[in-house]
Amino acid sequence: MTKIQKLLFEKQDQDYKKFNEKIVPNIDPKSIIGVRVPVLRAMAKDLFKNKDDYKIVDFFKSLPHKYLEENLLHCFLIECIKDFDVCLIQFERFLPFIDNWAVCDTCHPKVFKKHTDEILTKAKSWIKSKETYTVRYGINCFMTYFLDEGFNKDHLETICKIRSEEYYINMMQAWYFATALAKQWESTVKIIEEKKLSPWVHNKTIQKAKESFRVSEDHKNYLVKLKVSN
Repeated sequence: MTKIQKLLFEKQDQDYKKFNEKIVPNIDPKSIIGVRVPVLRAMAKDLFKNKDDYKIVDFFKSLPHKYLEENLLHCFLIECIKDFDVCLIQFERFLPFIDNWAVCDTCHPKVFKKHTDEILTKAKSWIKSKETYTVRYGINCFMTYFLDEGFNKDHLETICKIRSEEYYINMMQAWYFATALAKQWESTVKIIEEKKLSPWVHNKTIQKAKESFRVSEDHKNYLVKLKVSN
């Protein structure tokens, strides 16, 4: 094992390994060590401070990784990079190797928030990818950075036009619109009323909105009436 792999196995939690095997079912269970996210984040900060000792540059290049936790650690190390251009380069090198929702939804470097114009341009290109988790990450960016101050109703149409047979893309699409219903009701409900989404994403959006504490009861009751047949 590499030095970093040995460190990860020292932090192994068998119960958490079993838990992750259930919630990340599309990867080989043998690729899951079982290290909790707060532990991984703490490790990343320590490794980044001592990046020469642990040859982090080599770790960044050693793709694909063998273990889920190596991928998560990779994410958290990228988040430690404060220079936007360097951070984005490292992230885009890593993005094609993401193979599950847990890694995909975890990586949001703080420096991205300071460069939303650039991230918007990137997100528009990512959602056109043929790679499932690149598309999912692009949608996630629209949800994370552009449903508040940076909101533009044209973004709704952009995400609405995505059509896929991939479960993890469709789930993120539904999550995006459910969040948009909570934050930008007036603009977003028109998408639901006009039935612009695929039937599955449409109904899943309504389901997730119903489960949200941020959507009012009146809005939830109205959405239920808009369900369609799959």
